Amino acid sequence: MGTHAVEQATDTATVPTRTGLLIIGASQSGVQLAVSLRALGFDEHITLLGDEDHRPYQRPALSKEFLQGTVESESLIFRSNEYWAEHNVDLVKGEYIVRIDKEADGSGVAHASSGQQFPFKRLALTVGARARKLEIEGGDLDGVLYLRNADDALALKARVGDATDVVVIGGGFIGLEAASSLQKMGKNVTVLEFGPRLVGRAVGEETAEYFLQAHRSRGLDIRLKTSAARFTPADGGKAVAAVELQGGMVLPAQIVLIGIGVIPNTQLAEQLGLDVENGVVVDRFALASDGTTVAIGDCANMPNPVPGSTPGERIRLESVNNAIEHAKVAAYSLTGRREEYAGIPWFWSNQADLKLQIAGLCNGFDQTVLRRDEERGKFSVLYYRQGRIIAADCVNAPLDFMAVKNALAKGQNIPADAAADPATPLKTITTDS
Repeated sequence: MGTHAVEQATDTATVPTRTGLLIIGASQSGVQLAVSLRALGFDEHITLLGDEDHRPYQRPALSKEFLQGTVESESLIFRSNEYWAEHNVDLVKGEYIVRIDKEADGSGVAHASSGQQFPFKRLALTVGARARKLEIEGGDLDGVLYLRNADDALALKARVGDATDVVVIGGGFIGLEAASSLQKMGKNVTVLEFGPRLVGRAVGEETAEYFLQAHRSRGLDIRLKTSAARFTPADGGKAVAAVELQGGMVLPAQIVLIGIGVIPNTQLAEQLGLDVENGVVVDRFALASDGTTVAIGDCANMPNPVPGSTPGERIRLESVNNAIEHAKVAAYSLTGRREEYAGIPWFWSNQADLKLQIAGLCNGFDQTVLRRDEERGKFSVLYYRQGRIIAADCVNAPLDFMAVKNALAKGQNIPADAAADPATPLKTITTDS
């Protein structure tokens, strides 16, 4: 999202005067909802409203290709202004909604901080999540950054050229992706992870250990069970110069990048009186507790969509795939159809030359099978529950990933004993029982 793109971008309209569907959040899920509705023949007016001064864009590349300068900002834009105009969608940028007045039939008016009002017949919340802040002394110094949106990426990119030392706080996907990118750009990078292993919420112990050793062998300084005590400036300065660790050790840092998770944006849902618990609570059709509002993507807490899940189990997923598939379900709801959200979640993360692909959810596994091919640099962990495959972490092993993903989607199994040989293609041993 270069400055040129920001300055040259124009809206298809400024303030809508027609009622219809109001989508608050120009995110992946918001864009997909508008596109899916038009594909289903929904002909009412749509307003797609975002609080950033950018056209809707893809976020995954911010910590990788965009930061490294290998892709231009224009290639991240989802759709052209002409597309929105041709499909009767008003794209509104830079408007932050602070209050919504809504009637029982689902209609109402959204009020922006600018004073603008946006009337609607139906409402969709695709407001995503925000970066979790680290409350620490020196947290407001120049150079202490987060990486969640385009402005964050621009701020980071503007500082990289003058920086020698970077401390990344948080060993999750964003932290490791950005750390790998910054190291590739010649920076001295240290990663601090408070927990006992990397990517603790997303992968199993074997995968976490694999990434730890792989990153360390590539020169990343990764410190587990380590936390910062404070950030300090140079004498009399306002910019960060060092990170003091618990215990007193000091690390030089001209940039501190914090990636310690996200918090779902539920403020508007709470103001509307919708049920909220780690996200906006929705049913299998993406409908919130009022029965008219839809909530989609990172901000939504939904019934677990994996077929065969425990009844009543709920989950909030943060992935591009979920944003797209959940939006399609919401589009059906808004056109009067009922299509339950059921599918196999999948995720990916690119870190240096390590491409991680995850199929399924490993919650509740009781057995793992490790497939490792050192010569080809491939690594997979298959997760089982009561003898059935439920998920897989695959590093540089796309065929393993696709085999597990397809098996899960079809309700098939991959016998653990046969899968243990890394030379055996998983697709050849997949069974229907």
